Amino acid sequence: MIITIAKSILENILIHSGPFLEKKDTSQITSHVYLNAINNSLTLKATDYEIGFMVSTSEVHIDKEGSITANGKKFLDIVRILKDGNINLEVKGDTLHISQGHSNFKLPTFSHNDFPEFPSYEGKARISIESHMLIESLKKITPAIDTNNPKFELNGALIDIKHDLINFASTDTRRLAVVTLANNSESELSIIIPKKAIIEIQKLFFDNIELYYDDTNLIIHSEQYTFFTKLINGKFPEYSRIIPKEIKNSLLLPKAVMIDSIKQITTISTDVKITFVNEVITFESLSDDNIEAKTEIGYATGFSEPFSLAINSRYLLDFLNSINNSEFTIGLNEGNLPFILSDDNFKTVVMPIVI
Repeated sequence: MIITIAKSILENILIHSGPFLEKKDTSQITSHVYLNAINNSLTLKATDYEIGFMVSTSEVHIDKEGSITANGKKFLDIVRILKDGNINLEVKGDTLHISQGHSNFKLPTFSHNDFPEFPSYEGKARISIESHMLIESLKKITPAIDTNNPKFELNGALIDIKHDLINFASTDTRRLAVVTLANNSESELSIIIPKKAIIEIQKLFFDNIELYYDDTNLIIHSEQYTFFTKLINGKFPEYSRIIPKEIKNSLLLPKAVMIDSIKQITTISTDVKITFVNEVITFESLSDDNIEAKTEIGYATGFSEPFSLAINSRYLLDFLNSINNSEFTIGLNEGNLPFILSDDNFKTVVMPIVI
């Protein structure tokens, strides 16, 4: 293989491949990127077996077709220190030669025939979701996805497709986030996508995309990229049962003022006690130390008696930072029972701290 490619193009491709590489064990072929130069196009693949990324570019000059692998991190480190302009790549034996002007580098390679096969989307069932709505929905529920939970299904998000709607759901057992979209589907489907994959989907895709799936993989294809992720095999909790069916008190609250008040308290404590009474909402720190923070805002709450709620401020801030409207709704029953934060088709159910 002998090719010439602009630094800016190669660097951008290698940067995008980074999250898909095996980081800890460089003896694994999955720490390498796979390059294939054929038919006036260069294709790069990267995968750690769990998620995978493929991109092709025709902005390359190919003198000799061929395939090669090389350590993705070292490859990017070399490309980054080179100057703007063209970079030459040439395979000699089992070595990749990288050159530009008087600068020359060599990287060892593995056999490209040993690189993992990528699942194909050809012939697979397709999911119809508008790309913008998919990305926006995933962004809203991502903060509530758990990490390293022994129940593997909680380390991902559920896409639950019904005939007339699609629910996106995630939970870390202290809160549940749900986004609901109208839908018209002939079939029903539930899949659980790992958190790592969801984060990378948000980075990669903005334009029109096509989603395909089988029992093992979800594959997303766009004009630029093809992405796959292994699905989590498990049963997601019955999230609809967690959402309170009745609400005693519902308040429409200002987003910006609430964020500002909560952030003042979080300088002292992440746990915040919020009290609603008459024309005032009070915010107080919950801390074991002899340090206190307190602030209040004037707001007609409709409560004649004080109603107090203790919460982890991060749960409330995650919700508020995910919404676009200037106001949101909070639904309350009792101070020790789950409450609902709502904004249009997005809901987060939160378990309060018992005080």
